[in-house]
Amino acid sequence: MKLYNTMTRKKEEFVPLHDNEVRMYCCGPTVYNYFHIGNARPFIIFDTFRRYLEYKGYKVTFVQNFTDIDDKMIQKANEEGITVPELAERFIEEYFKDADALGIKRATYHPKATEHIEDIIKFIEKLIEKGYAYEVDGDVYFDTTAYEDYGKLSKQNLEELEAGARIQPGEKKRNPMDFALWKAQKPDEPAWDSPWGKGRPGWHIECSVMSTKYLGDTIDIHAGGQDLTFPHHENEIAQTEAVTGKPFARYWLHNGYINVDNRKMSKSLGNFFTVRDISREYDLEVVRFFMLSAHYRNPVNFSHELLDQAKSALERLYNAKNNLEHLLRETEDRQLSSKEQELYDEMDGYIKKFEEAMDDDINTADALAVIFDLVRDANTHLSGESSKKLVQKIYDVFNALTGILGIAQKEQEKTLDEEIEALIEKRQQARAAKDWATADKIRDDLRKRGIILEDTPTGVRWTIQK
Repeated sequence: MKLYNTMTRKKEEFVPLHDNEVRMYCCGPTVYNYFHIGNARPFIIFDTFRRYLEYKGYKVTFVQNFTDIDDKMIQKANEEGITVPELAERFIEEYFKDADALGIKRATYHPKATEHIEDIIKFIEKLIEKGYAYEVDGDVYFDTTAYEDYGKLSKQNLEELEAGARIQPGEKKRNPMDFALWKAQKPDEPAWDSPWGKGRPGWHIECSVMSTKYLGDTIDIHAGGQDLTFPHHENEIAQTEAVTGKPFARYWLHNGYINVDNRKMSKSLGNFFTVRDISREYDLEVVRFFMLSAHYRNPVNFSHELLDQAKSALERLYNAKNNLEHLLRETEDRQLSSKEQELYDEMDGYIKKFEEAMDDDINTADALAVIFDLVRDANTHLSGESSKKLVQKIYDVFNALTGILGIAQKEQEKTLDEEIEALIEKRQQARAAKDWATADKIRDDLRKRGIILEDTPTGVRWTIQK
């Protein structure tokens, strides 16, 4: 397996620190609102990668944090007249609703920043002791000039970075690129006791603390959106390696940006969508499919037209699954014919092609193409006369590959209400009487109600179109 490592700017063979074990950290949301589609992309992509690693036999310890204290949270809580913890709990709950609908598995650990204040304080104390941080009037800053490798992830040197940086009003740091580890309390802000007075942690420090606490000093994979490369991940590396003296992460993975209708997503442009917004028009599995249909490192354009295409493609997979389940009920156990044996043996080839795509830097787009090739062959070669053994083999491979991607796994409705069943039976009677006008009218009426009928050699088959 090869992964594109942002640190080295090249694909590298993936070799975990420990055999059959992967330790992975993925930056989570700041829980002051519903998460947007830009957030959804790394959540979906790296959930899929985790699924694939588990399929390959690795024990994966996956950590995704919740930032539950920062400036945005304080502002939003004040606007709503509630406490920051109340706001956090509300939107953590809402996060899980949307994440579940996107097919995102729960992390091994979902730590919160506010649950690790003591750990954060101890971490900052070590940075001060080692000469990498300093305190000014209750604020504590990381001294970027003390860490000689600062900028190695974003490939910028400190002089270049400082040229475009400014010290904001109220900041008392020594250098423009220094960043806050601890912020002194302002009036009416939540705060915790510390050696530097009451205050709260800065944003970057929490990920370093929680990663080392749950995964150790050096982890296998650190992942997130491209926008986090600098300054967030750069700062994580500096403060973590300053404390441990060890490499923080062996592989840095970053997904590309999302544009909306070919423009950068922005509230000011009116093209800013939360996942909850999208869920009012589409099943969120469609969003998952859409995100997987492009290579994760490429920028992707998000539009209703492209979502409609993803919806149609996903329906093809569900129709294929329904067809296979129908054939499993209708076909008989018998010995494979020579042609069937050839197709049966080819199934391992589909698995191999799928794995080759995923092993090539998580190429989900090519992996999806393999599944659609499988569906095409199943539609071409299977019928009610096929051997159940062959149908079962194709069904098992289909389910295994779609399961790795987290799609086409939902149980479809298997029953209809009595009125619909009566109409289908009436249509069957009309067809038997060669009353094609009545049969066609019933079929068209049912289609308008989302019931799609298909006449097959083994009888009528229906699917529900959502």
